Amino acid sequence: MSKGPSLRLDRLLANLGYGSRREIGLLAKGGLIVLDGAPLRDANQRIAVTPDLSGRMVVDGDPLDPPPGLALMMHKPLGVTCSHKEAGPLVYGLLPERWRRRDPALSTIGRLDKETSGLLLLTDDGALLHKVISPKSNVAKRYRVALDRPLKGDEGMVLGSGAMLLDGEDKPLLPVEMEVEDETHVTVTLHEGRYHQVRRMFAALGNHVAALHRDRIGGLTLPADLEAGAYRILTEADIRAVLDAPSAA
Repeated sequence: MSKGPSLRLDRLLANLGYGSRREIGLLAKGGLIVLDGAPLRDANQRIAVTPDLSGRMVVDGDPLDPPPGLALMMHKPLGVTCSHKEAGPLVYGLLPERWRRRDPALSTIGRLDKETSGLLLLTDDGALLHKVISPKSNVAKRYRVALDRPLKGDEGMVLGSGAMLLDGEDKPLLPVEMEVEDETHVTVTLHEGRYHQVRRMFAALGNHVAALHRDRIGGLTLPADLEAGAYRILTEADIRAVLDAPSAA
């Protein structure tokens, strides 16, 4: 068992959203917090926060929620927003209610707009978040695009040139890889994340994006069995796949 930082039991569980310190004290006194088969009745005692803690601690009959350092993949459905505060359905509403009270809070690693579906990563690990979004990491992202109008034929050359300018910007886009499926369906791989980049690229090419779906981040592909609205905890191998993949998809 690897060592980890230690926290008071009441603070640990309060940070994981289980309630106030007073409420957690009552759980402890009632014998409802169990570690390695033994009740923890003193909410002031310090607990080593190790990676295996969720498999060793039970709270009110259920395994402990994952401790900080949590990272998730989600199949973001259409119609939900990557925000904590905007009106309407939010991606955080797809998570367990207690997880929305965690401190540090879960945040999305980048965003997908309301009308874009697909692979979305979330974490409470600030270092991981910044590493994935940092331009130095060059984490590529692949999108499947449905277009309103047939391709003209030169789109791949223009997108791959590294010279394309979007409206209102003075810095050219990094080269974009495009693969054609048919005359109205393509996949594109981006190496940066400008605001509504895919939609704006095709608008600049005289077309309109009718549907947009992200299916890969780095070397991590959205699992075929992860349904829209569902999520899964990332493994260490998943995180390595995101960060260690070649820059080109």
